[in-house]
Amino acid sequence: MYLKKSFNKESGRTYLSIAQKYRHPVKKVSTDRNVKSLGYLDELLKKYDDPITYFGQLAKKMTQEDDARKKVVLGINMDEELVSGSSLRKNLGYAAILKIYHELCLNDFFNNRARNEPFKYNTNSIMILLVVSRLLSPGSKCKAFEERDRYFERFAFSLADIYRALSHFANLEVELQGHLNEMISARYTRNTKTIYYDVTNFYFEIDKADDFKKFGISKEGKHNPIVQMGLAMDTDGIPIHYRLFEGNKLDKETFRSVIGEVRRKYGTGRIVVVADMGIITGDNIYYLTGKNNDNGYVFSFSVRGATDAFKQYVLDDSGYVGLDRKPAGDVTSFKIKSRKVSRDINVSVKSGGKSKKVVYEKQVVFWAKKYADKAAAQRSELVKKAMDLVEDPSKYDRATSYGAAKYIKDITFDKKTGQILGKKPCFDYEKLAEDQKYDGYYAIVTSELDMADSEIIDTYRGLWEIEETFKVTKGTLEARPVYVSRKDRIGAHFLTCFIALVIIRIIQKRTGRAYSAEKIVSCLNNISCSNEQDNIYLFDYRSRISDDIGAALGIDFTKKRLRRNEIKNILAETKK
Repeated sequence: MYLKKSFNKESGRTYLSIAQKYRHPVKKVSTDRNVKSLGYLDELLKKYDDPITYFGQLAKKMTQEDDARKKVVLGINMDEELVSGSSLRKNLGYAAILKIYHELCLNDFFNNRARNEPFKYNTNSIMILLVVSRLLSPGSKCKAFEERDRYFERFAFSLADIYRALSHFANLEVELQGHLNEMISARYTRNTKTIYYDVTNFYFEIDKADDFKKFGISKEGKHNPIVQMGLAMDTDGIPIHYRLFEGNKLDKETFRSVIGEVRRKYGTGRIVVVADMGIITGDNIYYLTGKNNDNGYVFSFSVRGATDAFKQYVLDDSGYVGLDRKPAGDVTSFKIKSRKVSRDINVSVKSGGKSKKVVYEKQVVFWAKKYADKAAAQRSELVKKAMDLVEDPSKYDRATSYGAAKYIKDITFDKKTGQILGKKPCFDYEKLAEDQKYDGYYAIVTSELDMADSEIIDTYRGLWEIEETFKVTKGTLEARPVYVSRKDRIGAHFLTCFIALVIIRIIQKRTGRAYSAEKIVSCLNNISCSNEQDNIYLFDYRSRISDDIGAALGIDFTKKRLRRNEIKNILAETKK
């Protein structure tokens, strides 16, 4: 430390302070850090005979004291044993989660919503534990409570309090999503010109269904009671809004509810919605573009399920060009073409019938060898299975022949037993040849008539972000299977998952989208320490990811040892 003299040209006065040279551990930039402000020299001369000498010596003394503080002599007993049941490992990586949690003012939100409630427990503290645990050690609410000592927070509530709070959280579902959108828009400049939409489902480890949890085939192929989730996401991959639906709700039937809420509540202006072919219906297209609506869409379009005229257009080589925009006669890896057309769509009317409406759209068709090879590889197992079924039908029934039966002619099953009935099955080579014709072909339809073909494809490819988001939710966050059964607790569970998902996506954005959610979570878990002696904690992990997270969020994760009060100061800074 040294005595710093700052001369002000305008006033002609000199200001004294004690400063310290500081080199940022991650950014590797040196700067001065003010340690103690002293005052103007002319004012200090009234109190001290020689302020320069006096405070110069004080700076030297403070340096010596600081050096002494940094040097600690540890006495180690090599025969010392751990106390039975000891678990001295503590995590500090959750400081990054707390930083975003408080930037989003979630602490204020939950504290304010509990102000007039008769709770004897802190709902904000409970939500912090649930969100941190969902990211770093996902599992049941009971598991989160049992592992609460893993963190440096003081969680003064019981497991019963957690379950009581879930009903309160469920009531805040809609309001909280609006709050998050407001905070994200203000702090991180949310981009909603393009909105991605998709649907997934989550299964329950229970045997009985009810009015909400209904039997259906989950995305994982399990025949369990499930609930559907429709999720809208912005251009940066940060979730905007979600809604839960009954397990038997069709994907296409969820679209207008979620997108409608986004349009009404979040002031998005004109939007272009991107979704897969499960969403494309006349009603959904008309909802975006019909009457006085001026929104747009980029939807995938089923080639195999299209009209014969469209299939003929797809398979006709005329008009295709390669990546270099030259005619695609000799293309072996990729080709593309497009056209602008008018198309009739069927739209539901209040009387219960259908009315034909005309939409003007651009249709983009492309073929890629890698997709053709992938489709052929995926089908090869079904074909192999179908041929084996033809050879020995007794080995199969309705369940075990699932998928392969599409390539079998005249196959029937017993309604009760599922066994194959009738004459020996015959392989359907015509069906196989028909499917093979469309391998590698994809179609996209859009209202954006002037958008370039390449931009349309790039826009649609952004849909992988929401698919990856669902993978993160189900994998990294382990949002399923769901162990709670009451509807309000189910709502609170997914609200917690939504907050955790928003936080991890923001950390990804703050670090330049350089790391996957899995890598960030793994890194934050590794930023842990053990109580070495008294109030000193020893850290044993540092990586490029931890450095980048620390630099992005202003948290120093570089120290090998920290005192408990220094850790407390780090955590306190994240909450400002």
